[in-house]
Amino acid sequence: MDGLTRAQRSFFARPVLELAPLVLGAVLLRESPAVGVRLTEVEAYAGLADPGSHSFRGRTARNATMWGPPGHLYCYFTYGMHHALNIVCDDPGVPTGCLLRAGEVVAGVEVARRRREAKPRKSHVPDAALARGPGNLATAFAATRADDGADLLGDEWSLWVPEVPVPADRISTGPRVGVSGPGGDGDAHPWRFWLTGERTVSAYRPAAARRRRD
Repeated sequence: MDGLTRAQRSFFARPVLELAPLVLGAVLLRESPAVGVRLTEVEAYAGLADPGSHSFRGRTARNATMWGPPGHLYCYFTYGMHHALNIVCDDPGVPTGCLLRAGEVVAGVEVARRRREAKPRKSHVPDAALARGPGNLATAFAATRADDGADLLGDEWSLWVPEVPVPADRISTGPRVGVSGPGGDGDAHPWRFWLTGERTVSAYRPAAARRRRD
């Protein structure tokens, strides 16, 4: 890919807050059939130090991939309706990951559209919305729990990063979407990163307030 280089293991073996902005502008590619998404929005989850992370309370069958080697995909099912993709980073045993929130479909647009429009809809999905939001991004790739643990250095999945990283002045930061409790504190955890002005970036929504039980 012009201007892009395939990421090797060493690229992923770094702290999540260092990796997250470097992933912006990179293309996540899945083969057979080929679909590629240029990543425009991600969130960092810092494991045992982060109350918003799946791994904050320890290792489980669900989050086991986060504890493994960097450069693998952590895929989980959430809200009983969609999947989400994360890139595992840092050293083995350090359970951190980068949630892929949104991107621009740059390869396999019609494949991604068929997947996104598989359920009856009143209108077509605009190009900018094909991979907007983590559930939609995972759907564009047809990602499921079967892809949990997939190696980004394998034959099916790969990440292609810009040879020249996106300049810092093109990157915005803010609170993570839908994270409740201490992990949702935007001052303490401004760990959502996105390319400023991109149409594909999702809208910010705070966590829904929980009803108090008397």
